[in-house]
Amino acid sequence: MNVSLGTPPFPIMAIADTGSDLLWTQCKPCEDCYTQEDPLFDPKASSTYKDVSCSSSQCSEFGTRASCSTDKTCSYSIAYGDRSHSKGNVAADTLTLGSTNSRPVQLKNVIIGCGHNDAGNFNKKTSGIVGLGGGAVSLVSQLGDSIDGKFSYCLVPFTSEKDLASKINFGTNAIVWGKGVVSTPLIKKSPETFYYLTLESISVGSKKIQFPGINSGTSEGNIIIDSGTTLTMLPTEFYSQLEEAVASQIEAERQEDPQGVLSLCYSATADLKAPVITMHFDGADVKLDFSNSFVQLSEELVCFAFRGSDDLSIYGNLSQMNFLVGYDTVSQKVSFKPADCAKM
Repeated sequence: MNVSLGTPPFPIMAIADTGSDLLWTQCKPCEDCYTQEDPLFDPKASSTYKDVSCSSSQCSEFGTRASCSTDKTCSYSIAYGDRSHSKGNVAADTLTLGSTNSRPVQLKNVIIGCGHNDAGNFNKKTSGIVGLGGGAVSLVSQLGDSIDGKFSYCLVPFTSEKDLASKINFGTNAIVWGKGVVSTPLIKKSPETFYYLTLESISVGSKKIQFPGINSGTSEGNIIIDSGTTLTMLPTEFYSQLEEAVASQIEAERQEDPQGVLSLCYSATADLKAPVITMHFDGADVKLDFSNSFVQLSEELVCFAFRGSDDLSIYGNLSQMNFLVGYDTVSQKVSFKPADCAKM
């Protein structure tokens, strides 16, 4: 998503991430950073930038992820599920968001991270991350009552024309309504950063596979929805059943993923007739398109975009593309509506 930081406003392109809280960008001087195409944000060039002190309440909201620098300013260190990380200064500055009525909205004293040491799986077209999680320092929490706990996004598929940015809305514009909308409850669990949903089962064509623990009632909030994770991750045993069901309905020769990340792959040139995958959340059946359930890794290879993991179960962004996904943290629900995100 596109935002601007500082005064005068400096544009940055960042990844909208519902699985983390902090809004950070790479900053000058960058001691050890990944390569980005856009210029780096220079805190010295912003008249409204200020480092946050160690004794401030803003610093204490970071908990164990904050530490005190020698000059008594607050530093942060954050690590992501894919082992990417960012380290730098906790600061406050003015954030400018584009608006539907074309007049930009300025938000003063937004807590940000000024990253001086960042590495991992970051795209060189992006300068950082906008954390949209449920924690205290996330942009959603900082916007507070002004957005009434509501935001939505529509993720443009990777196969679309390259320069199309995905749209994000806050407040009344974020309400997802109309034909085809389904909603599922948001479950409050720890850590508060994550948005937990309840996945009851997954259908492969007409074959329904039940998520572990559904009958024993231990499954409430068994999966998080995360716009910053690519694949959908499921418990290993459950994933094996899912993969077996998908493979049994595809008449094509299996191929190997040379990276060894995905286990169900086929030749991209084969005329794949894949079964329809439906995610059965509590109260909401979300029917996936082929581009949600399979990802093209190269000109030769297409793979099932789910994998087994016994850590956290995650509903990743490939599964969410071409859906208008609305979060309402006041009514405690997430809504899905099929959409052509490139046209929005």
